[in-house]
Amino acid sequence: QVQLVESGGGLAQAGGSRRLSCTASGYIIPINTMGWYRRAPGKQRELVEAITRDGITTYADSVKGRFTSSRDNARNTVYLQMNSLKPEGTAVYYCNTYPTPMIYWGQGTQVTVSS
Repeated sequence: QVQLVESGGGLAQAGGSRRLSCTASGYIIPINTMGWYRRAPGKQRELVEAITRDGITTYADSVKGRFTSSRDNARNTVYLQMNSLKPEGTAVYYCNTYPTPMIYWGQGTQVTVSS
């Protein structure tokens, strides 16, 4: 069973930064386009960013210019650098394949942004 493990969340003030990481138990990340998703309280999970195997990224309009994803295929890891955080960014953040997520989801990592 594939395991996805997200880390790096925590409490941040508005305007602050956090860097999230995601690793996988299997050889998943290097061969797939990966997405960062988030689920805010009372809302459905949404895509935040996607990054192809070659590092080409697609951003949701709500985070464009503030969030940057990257990947280290050798380390089987993807990252999400989040700058200029806003309170509406409070959510549980997940990584998974994109555009079709695997049925396996990790626990996610909670990011809480205080105003």
